[in-house]
Amino acid sequence: MTTPEVKSIDKEKIKDILNDKKGKMKLSLFVCAHCGLCAESCPLYRAHDRNPEYMPSYKVINSLGKLYKKIKKLDRNFLEEIKELIWKNCVLCGRCYCPLGIDIPSMIALARGVCRSQGISGVYPHSLGAPEEDFPEALSHIGVSEKE
Repeated sequence: MTTPEVKSIDKEKIKDILNDKKGKMKLSLFVCAHCGLCAESCPLYRAHDRNPEYMPSYKVINSLGKLYKKIKKLDRNFLEEIKELIWKNCVLCGRCYCPLGIDIPSMIALARGVCRSQGISGVYPHSLGAPEEDFPEALSHIGVSEKE
């Protein structure tokens, strides 16, 4: 029995993407006080019974933060693991507010860019397996009606 071949990733391309925004990224990760104030401004966090996995700070730290720290040990499996976190758990609505000035949507967008550079992507919520009937409900949490 053979194991399925796992497509490798281009670590140099990932490094280039991260280095392009290195100053902003490092500052954002360093400045985050883990205060959780960003969470209350996130409609998905509130809509999912305040599940910590929907907190904007959690999404940034557990996607971009880990990408940055694991760059030497990074593999495709990790990128696949964070896919749901940065696509399904965030719609980049821009409503998250950080009292310390961290641009949370740009940090999540950067993590998405890294994943896309390796052929890994998602579109909230369908590409991650959400049933079609969940789509209108998901949009209602960010203030978009079914007709829109």
